[in-house]
Amino acid sequence: MPDPDGDRRVVVAGASGLIGSALVDSLRADGVRVTTLVRRPAEQPDEVEWLTGSGPLDPAVLDGADAVVGLNGATIGRFPWTARYKNSLLWSRITPTQAIARAVRELGSDAPAFVSASAVGYYGSAPGRVLTEESPRGETFLADLCGEWEAAALASGDHARVAMLRTAPIVHPQGVLKPLMLLTRFGVSGPIGRGTQKWPWISLDDEVRGIRHVIDSQIAGPVNLVGPTPASANDLGFALAVRMNRPFLLRAPVWAIRLVLGADATEALLTTDATVAPRVLEQSGFTFTHTTVEQAVEAAVPAADA
Repeated sequence: MPDPDGDRRVVVAGASGLIGSALVDSLRADGVRVTTLVRRPAEQPDEVEWLTGSGPLDPAVLDGADAVVGLNGATIGRFPWTARYKNSLLWSRITPTQAIARAVRELGSDAPAFVSASAVGYYGSAPGRVLTEESPRGETFLADLCGEWEAAALASGDHARVAMLRTAPIVHPQGVLKPLMLLTRFGVSGPIGRGTQKWPWISLDDEVRGIRHVIDSQIAGPVNLVGPTPASANDLGFALAVRMNRPFLLRAPVWAIRLVLGADATEALLTTDATVAPRVLEQSGFTFTHTTVEQAVEAAVPAADA
């Protein structure tokens, strides 16, 4: 029997990152043809150079594809967020998204679906509330950035299906666990601030599966890619400490975090309190592989590291 995915093609921008590389591997493993947009001279037949000059993205690159997935963006895990780095955070997201949206728009009714990255930082901090895709935007720098990011994607024209992936921090050694694992390994981990603030999270496996679910469905608009069970900062930190057989005792005061990381990064990432629900995913029939943050940590941190 022929592979049902064999005649399908997906274009991926940002394929070298944590999420992008895992998505490309998953698609190719199922026989989907993947074209990657790269910011260097193309070295393989399935690569296309872009954003290295002043020219726009050629719409022909997207013609015939089922979807184009935009995952570009400088890491938010680099601190502090200086004015210069804030500009990098903005440019690295808005410029690629605008380029893809322009190419999609020019294809008109032949346009592929545009599945564009965003983040749960869209909501800012909202203690005591459950945030769904219909909840309003927050008031932090990251919320404003996400708002501009999504607006750039929505400029794809009336013919295109556009989905915005409001992704939670990825529970992975190269994601949200990277700094936490270092602290935990040296036995200096503990509550961040009060530690009871809700932290959205998702496993890398479910992130990739969620993106593929969005590609394969008719979902449009914002989609919260976030684990189904709320977890606090303490829940994540303690689960990691247990997995690594290390103590979880030393509290990091907010003033000290703010001094090291800066106010924007502290409020947007570490002390934010947001219970984000994956309403659209669940209503469209998606099922999670990892339903709790403890399961996600266990999957991400091999027993050999424990």
